[in-house]
Amino acid sequence: MSVYKIPITTAFIFFPLIAFIFTLPFLIYQYRKYGSIPFLRSAIFYSFILYLLCMYFLVILPLPSIEEVKKLTTPTTQLIPFDFMRDILNIPFNWKNLSSYLDLIQSPAFYIAAFNILLTVPFGIYLRYYFECKWYKALTFGFLLSIFFELTQLSGLYGIYPRAYRLFDVDDLILNTAGTMLGFLITPLIAMILPTRKELDEKSFKKGKRVTFFRRALSYIIDFFFLTISFVIIRILLNNTVLSEYTSIITIIFYYLIIPLVTNGKTFGKMILKLQVVAKQPKFAILKVMSRYLLSYILFYYQFIIINLLNKIVIHNNIVETIISCIIILLKVYFWINIVSIILNMAKKEKMFLYEKITNTENCSTIEYEEEKDESKSDKIKKDEKEEEENVRIKKHKEKL
Repeated sequence: MSVYKIPITTAFIFFPLIAFIFTLPFLIYQYRKYGSIPFLRSAIFYSFILYLLCMYFLVILPLPSIEEVKKLTTPTTQLIPFDFMRDILNIPFNWKNLSSYLDLIQSPAFYIAAFNILLTVPFGIYLRYYFECKWYKALTFGFLLSIFFELTQLSGLYGIYPRAYRLFDVDDLILNTAGTMLGFLITPLIAMILPTRKELDEKSFKKGKRVTFFRRALSYIIDFFFLTISFVIIRILLNNTVLSEYTSIITIIFYYLIIPLVTNGKTFGKMILKLQVVAKQPKFAILKVMSRYLLSYILFYYQFIIINLLNKIVIHNNIVETIISCIIILLKVYFWINIVSIILNMAKKEKMFLYEKITNTENCSTIEYEEEKDESKSDKIKKDEKEEEENVRIKKHKEKL
């Protein structure tokens, strides 16, 4: 059992790091496609990553020393198909003797073959249940996974070792691929206790209609990334000019006012996560959306940059200086009112922050469920048919007159 314990333990140790690497792409993909991340879908996805890690480490571990591998003289390949069957048939066996069954199971020829089949059974289940692969795709992916493992062994772990420290066995290709197909075949039995993929999608789309705080936060993080890129580009363009001192404020205005104006209320972060800022009432909608970006991003998130620029203004006029001081105070008050608003709204299901209430705007998901698209198309067809019938009726009426 220690032979299997070490690889599995290693997989669990590496899992948090690998999961972290996959998390951001996974979140973006889920939000783009469904608008939400239900727990069961996430559990299936991350369990699949953990399973792949376990498989990989079971194939390569334990690692011998390079000196040990240099001394090996054993064959590196076994290219005779179904050679394992000859080894199993050579095991003394008596159908009437129960101890023969135990001897068969305990023989390396049998349990190694059984292990190679069982190793990829979950892979076939994942392919059919979660990824909705057809049988020929499952067969292809099962074979490709197996050939990847065998080539990993044959290459001496990608050249780290001077030669293969494990055998490249064509029987492993056959057994691993067979295990994938076995998993594919038994998936309906496993799926009986789990919701169908369609049910998972429906639940995800239903949750995705409500824009969560986390989705908005992720959108902001993505926006910050693109804002930084925009700042660098504008900084280069304005280098050694009078406006270079105001690069920060120019970048913010460009990213949070000009781009949403052109894209109908979307920043790059919102476009990636399929979000859009819309006015609850159509009257002066674009002005409300622009006001929201002004109040939320420019005056709230970047007020310290604005205050810094205002402090740099030197005007020997008491009235102007007083106005500037009042503006700075108002910005600080506005900032802290928003902080209190965010804290109070965190516990609420429907989160409406101060700048949203002032501008009467909200974040909406732009994702459409396929069935909803089909329904809207069918409704349009029915409407067109009714209009056509009405036009024919009016035409006939006119002809009678």
